[in-house]
Amino acid sequence: MLKTVTTTEDDFSLCPKFTKTFSILGKKWNGMIIEVLLHEKTQRFKDLAGHIQKCSDRVLCERLRELEQEGIVERRTYKGGSRIEYALTQRGKELSPVMAAVHNWSDKWCDEALDQMEKIS
Repeated sequence: MLKTVTTTEDDFSLCPKFTKTFSILGKKWNGMIIEVLLHEKTQRFKDLAGHIQKCSDRVLCERLRELEQEGIVERRTYKGGSRIEYALTQRGKELSPVMAAVHNWSDKWCDEALDQMEKIS
């Protein structure tokens, strides 16, 4: 369970586990990768890249490696190494309620931000 440590009103600090979690989830594209793999289960690199079109292949590759090192994504290599797929580990699948909460929050609060983005485009 993520905890915030508070001793007094003047002495506040964030739990190191909470900080670590946001260093993973807060990194650009990681949430998108997790979301695609939650819904699409297993993806080849090119298919995953097709879902996250604004992310360069180089950055997507980096993020997948980082998520793999964190135990959130697994890289599956098949005979001959010609077929490689990515899927969430159990640790990654357990982010499903977190992602659902983000969806709920964004449904409630992000309409204005989308309107502003459309005006800029």
